[in-house]
Amino acid sequence: MVYLTFSSSLHEDAIVREILIIMSPSSSLLKSYPTLDEEKLLWSQGIRPLAGVDEVGRGPLAGAVVAAAVILPEQMDDLLQASLAQLNDSKKISPSLRQKLYTFLTEHAEVIYALGEASVLEIDELNILEASALAMRRAVVALKKKPAYVLVDGLPVKNFPFPQHALIGGDGCSLSIAAASVIAKVTRDRMMEELDLLFPHYGFARHRGYGTREHLENLRRYGPCQYHRRSFKPVAQASL
Repeated sequence: MVYLTFSSSLHEDAIVREILIIMSPSSSLLKSYPTLDEEKLLWSQGIRPLAGVDEVGRGPLAGAVVAAAVILPEQMDDLLQASLAQLNDSKKISPSLRQKLYTFLTEHAEVIYALGEASVLEIDELNILEASALAMRRAVVALKKKPAYVLVDGLPVKNFPFPQHALIGGDGCSLSIAAASVIAKVTRDRMMEELDLLFPHYGFARHRGYGTREHLENLRRYGPCQYHRRSFKPVAQASL
């Protein structure tokens, strides 16, 4: 696995130049499922609590971007271990399994999680990358137990409130991030289903705001609503 490391908020202006790309012999690029390898390495160094954070919704033309942060317990009961064995990047598992895992994770007494989001207005004002980072910062700050360290999916997040360890493809290698990915995905999907009740002619419940042929055709036919991202080109073109 290729991962990026970045601790605290030092030297943020040079973040891209100073990212260190490391090949870990214990974590192969061929690994196709998440494990607790990264978590166990940090736990063994006395680093705890440890959170994973991921966001969902960068690509859609409508709706907020949603992030979730999750703290998994070090000592897990058999049921939690069995459920985590089914986890993967939320895009790689079926909607029915996502729903089951979401329910189990959010109702488990030992799993701590929190949500953060950035609105359509914030996406248009900041840009989608900055808004995604904002959602992730909000999610980790909302955790009832403050993490000593955070595993972040993707690149390091600027102005992050905790020391972080950024993992490329983190939702496919870290169970903490994979759990966050599932919770964020199901949460956002439900938000889009609610929008579908208000604006049924766009088909939000089917495409979740992504730029499918159906969505683009309806966008041209009806024009954008207040939940469309005006800074995204297809939406801007439909506004003309």
